[in-house]
Amino acid sequence: MACELAKEFGLKIFNGGDILKKLAGEKGYLISGKDWWDGEEAKKFMAERRTNPFFDKEVDQKLMEIAEMGNAVITSYTLPWLTENPIKFWLRGSQNNRAKRMANRDNINFLDAKKIVRLRDDDTKKIYRKLYNIKFGDDLTVFDFSLNTDLLNLLSLIAISKNMIRHVLTK
Repeated sequence: MACELAKEFGLKIFNGGDILKKLAGEKGYLISGKDWWDGEEAKKFMAERRTNPFFDKEVDQKLMEIAEMGNAVITSYTLPWLTENPIKFWLRGSQNNRAKRMANRDNINFLDAKKIVRLRDDDTKKIYRKLYNIKFGDDLTVFDFSLNTDLLNLLSLIAISKNMIRHVLTK
């Protein structure tokens, strides 16, 4: 969805996960492969990440600088709580629906995908609660819009989001 929004409005796209992965590579972790986040190197990195806030703080600092410059679509778990600038969307989806999408996309068993989604959610909540006291997934007051991805397909989400942005930009 972020790519489509960037293309529609002529913006650059930045992904917090990609920046975090790049930092892992700079730290010496092997970061090759499409499904890196589910592999052994990522598990080792996540173990270090849980005890070392440097990685997340560095990513967040870079993303805040990008947000200040504007003209960007940024995907980030934390940025909505850390800056006032952008239009903020929360894409809410159940663990079951997200696991189904992951299973189809990555050609893995649904129960394995569900376990991965649950572990990622737990890790994300713990990390950002510890770093910033963010109630990730619970406190949505910082968002301008919240869309339920269980109710809408991707094309509908993109169309609705584009329309919302157009209305905000023309107000």
